Amino acid sequence: MSVTLAFDVYGTLIDTHGVVSKLQNSVGEQAQAFSETWRDKQLEYSFRRGLMQNYENFAVCTSHALDYTCRYYKVALTKEQKTELLDSYRTLPAFEEVEDSLTRLKAADFRLYAFSNGSADAVETLLIAAGIRELFLGVVSVDDLKSFKPEPAVYHHFLKQSGASVSDAWLISSNPFDVLGAMSAGMRAAWVQRSREAIFDPWGIEPTLTVASLRELPESIG
Repeated sequence: MSVTLAFDVYGTLIDTHGVVSKLQNSVGEQAQAFSETWRDKQLEYSFRRGLMQNYENFAVCTSHALDYTCRYYKVALTKEQKTELLDSYRTLPAFEEVEDSLTRLKAADFRLYAFSNGSADAVETLLIAAGIRELFLGVVSVDDLKSFKPEPAVYHHFLKQSGASVSDAWLISSNPFDVLGAMSAGMRAAWVQRSREAIFDPWGIEPTLTVASLRELPESIG
């Protein structure tokens, strides 16, 4: 069986800080810090909802995280400004090496899937806008289970939906929590360390593979 690659979407394929240029229009020089806090709270809210078993989809987590971030930075955005920022999450750009790297992996007979905390509709829209949807066999969303990564069940759900066996499947993610979650569920995982300053959680567990860019994957995964 061909090796199956489950690509995390937000932060791995898609640059979640692509929203910074829009933020500059409304929050000025705080745009980068605002974006980072927004992203951190977005993930935190998904973790908390998963643990509480009080599910709302990723778009709701993103919206609530934006409200929090506005309060934290004491920024009074209008309803229209918030709507524009939330809409931008549906058309964020892919990182510059993504399309070429995925094309090479597909040509090498890897089975490519997008695997995300986002709803299937949101991810489909995002991948189409980024011009990379046709490179994937399908999109698998945790929304099907009303939970979030790194819940073990969502990784097993991916295996079932993709028809992959745990021995032939890899998770590819820039998010350490996702890598650890996949490995805890028995999968192999590649951590995409996009920045030298990025730190992998010191849990005594190392990623199966660490790469600085998706460009390294075709030669690194057999």
